[in-house]
Amino acid sequence: MFFVNSRAIIERMQDGTIEIVVQTRNKPGEPQRIELPGGRIEQYESLIAALIREVKEETGLDAVEIEGEDTKIDTIGIDPSFEVECVKPFGVYQTLNGPFDSVGVYFRCKVHGELVKSGDETKNPRWIAVDELRQLMKDDPHQFSSIDRAGVMFYLKYLEKQRRT
Repeated sequence: MFFVNSRAIIERMQDGTIEIVVQTRNKPGEPQRIELPGGRIEQYESLIAALIREVKEETGLDAVEIEGEDTKIDTIGIDPSFEVECVKPFGVYQTLNGPFDSVGVYFRCKVHGELVKSGDETKNPRWIAVDELRQLMKDDPHQFSSIDRAGVMFYLKYLEKQRRT
């Protein structure tokens, strides 16, 4: 099996601190781990549409600013039998080993609305400070979902580089 995912790094600035949304995976038969909002795209669903849908289903929030959305180009209207979208995400992942093969994209975004207590196969969506995220990753990277470990590390590396420049 092969899966394609669209995942969100939802950011806000709160009292001079960058915070992002994390949640706890709550799927029967799977360990409960910290993850970023997102999930599989449906057949012929665009990456951005999937991101908006997944964020709403899992957190109750409405994605309103999606980094890279302004780069989107599509061929809709040129040939209705074969339409393609091209967009520049924040980052891309690919599983190199594991129980399933997947590729996914991360988009940084901003949202409107209030967090729900639990969402579609998730619970406890919450805002956490980036420093806390960094410490959680340092303390035990296994508390994060297998898919999002690399995404969180990539994001933290990006922030560190931004801080130095």
